[in-house]
Amino acid sequence: MGKGIGNAAAIEKRKMAPLVVILTFLTSFCGFMFGYDTGYISGALVVVGTDLGGKELTSGNKEFITSATSLGALIASVLSGTLADLFGRKWVITGANVLFIAGAIMQVCAHSLWVMIGGRFVMGWGVGIASLVAPLYISEMAPSRMRGRLVVINVIAITGGQLIAYAIGAGLSKVDNGWRIMVGLSMIPSAVQMIMFVFMPETPRYLVSRGNITHARSVLQKIYLNASEPELNDKVDDLVMYTRDETQEGTSWMARTFKSLKDLHCVPANFRALVITCGLQGIQQFSGWNSLMYFSATVFESVGFSNPTAVSIIISGTNFVFTLVAFLIIDKVGRRRLLLFTLWGMALGLVLNAIAFHFLPPLDTTDSGNTPITGWAIVVIISMLIYAAFYGTGIGNVPWQQAEMFPMEVRGIGSSFATATNWAGSLVVSATFLTMLHNITPTGTFAFYAGLCVVGEIFVYFLYPETAGLSIEEVQELLTGGFNVKESLQRSKQLKVYYAEDKSDDAGFSTTVQDKPIADNLVKRN
Repeated sequence: MGKGIGNAAAIEKRKMAPLVVILTFLTSFCGFMFGYDTGYISGALVVVGTDLGGKELTSGNKEFITSATSLGALIASVLSGTLADLFGRKWVITGANVLFIAGAIMQVCAHSLWVMIGGRFVMGWGVGIASLVAPLYISEMAPSRMRGRLVVINVIAITGGQLIAYAIGAGLSKVDNGWRIMVGLSMIPSAVQMIMFVFMPETPRYLVSRGNITHARSVLQKIYLNASEPELNDKVDDLVMYTRDETQEGTSWMARTFKSLKDLHCVPANFRALVITCGLQGIQQFSGWNSLMYFSATVFESVGFSNPTAVSIIISGTNFVFTLVAFLIIDKVGRRRLLLFTLWGMALGLVLNAIAFHFLPPLDTTDSGNTPITGWAIVVIISMLIYAAFYGTGIGNVPWQQAEMFPMEVRGIGSSFATATNWAGSLVVSATFLTMLHNITPTGTFAFYAGLCVVGEIFVYFLYPETAGLSIEEVQELLTGGFNVKESLQRSKQLKVYYAEDKSDDAGFSTTVQDKPIADNLVKRN
């Protein structure tokens, strides 16, 4: 055991192949579509006018349109983990693009409210599948010490999609049926990814789970440049050891699914992973971010800004920039520390926002920008910038590291539960946000979300262990016997020392007798 895991740690010092970067960026088209959908609907809702059914949209109509995508994504996310286990990660991602394109066509051609809602619902299926399988694919392809950064690239694509959608929306705000052009443009990245992904490899962990050891070894050789034969063999042996019971020859997919469900809830380590991942996804959504993304243009128009979509670009741009910051520091600072630092900052931004709205006139989401801009409206923007900065650095990306928490036999179904939690939260937030603004005022609404950020801080402090630098298999060991927050921090420190011993990632690296005790100590079982 010690020798195999030790060499598995040694292979992580190898140079990462350019192929991994290419795969990550191509997979991140899924994230781009996720973000673009969030961004374009915000701008579309303020310019759609009477294009859908010949009359202006009510607040209820807007909530229906936005929540349709969340509902479709919720349903799809429940199923997509099982689909990824049945058909493979790459083919499920390919299929998601078909749904993206079909949903976009329906929306472009929509001349009634319900066709628009239907198109949003179909696109939601694509978003739900992609939001689960894309980070799963990247996590299983990535070397351990780069996994956090590479998954964050998908989140960068989400924020980049939002930013580009806002920019296009601002440019087309005065164009007749410009919102249809916005929707139509979304088909381009979907078509590109659908074609290119046909030629991409499947993940080695999935291949091992299907019994295709030779192909898995070939993919690993492409991921780790200049890896020695013993290192590759030990890495494959580790994957086989952790996936040896998963193929279950002779059983139906239904039987395997039920067994995975049972293992997810009855095996303590798996259930702890489920609590952590669902908790983080819930915190992300109930911090209120998606409500801001879906309805930011509506809110800014109501407080007096004549081009609210352009103002939304500032908020989205801030989120994008600070997601880049997260990319640079997530594997160095660690996931846990990022969350503990940023959740309180989000709460601060929301509290300032609540105070600003207290001094503004009553909000009217059907207003067309006739309200004069005041100093408190500027405070609203500043507070949202603070909120967006802390969100982009922390909770906006850390929950999508969810695949690293689960062993292979429950990774698909576990990721489904976590992603479904995200979309269930998005559905609730998008379906209730405007109603909350009217019923408990903007001050009460943003104060409520601030309180939930504080709850999230407590959750992370007591239950979320540090996983930066650990292999997916080591994370599973860590959760055996408890959440082991203190032990995770010790392991993280040891790994930083271990990887720092060879910053050059030299091609001649080998695990010596002196190296072996270090590697063995890093992965000692609980």
